[in-house]
Amino acid sequence: MDLKGPAGVTTQGPSTRQLRVAEEVRRILAEIFARTEFRDPELHDVQVTVTEVRVAPDFRHATVFVTRLGRTDIEALLPALKRIAPFLRTGLSKALKLRTVPEIHFQPDTSLDHAMELDEIFRSPEVQRDLEQD
Repeated sequence: MDLKGPAGVTTQGPSTRQLRVAEEVRRILAEIFARTEFRDPELHDVQVTVTEVRVAPDFRHATVFVTRLGRTDIEALLPALKRIAPFLRTGLSKALKLRTVPEIHFQPDTSLDHAMELDEIFRSPEVQRDLEQD
């Protein structure tokens, strides 16, 4: 599927293989986070949720979007997550059947926060009034 980007440049979305690999990486990382006690003191008793993974077209890099449900302090945990990335990559290498295991890069997932902001806006009296007029 071709998508038109800025200035009419044609860009493509992720391939089916990228999507499958990304979902498998997400599943494996979620299992590791659920069952592993990390030695890093910043990650002791911390529940991290892997919400999405995006894999580069060459499969060498994976951007992992993480959040803590009900908490907004995921930004503070990014350095600790970066420190355990080699351990996580080793776990991926044992479970994935790929020639190259992607390097892991963490990003905070702010999509839930954004959705909550939009919900709040839609519930505001001004927007409700405008919606009722239509």
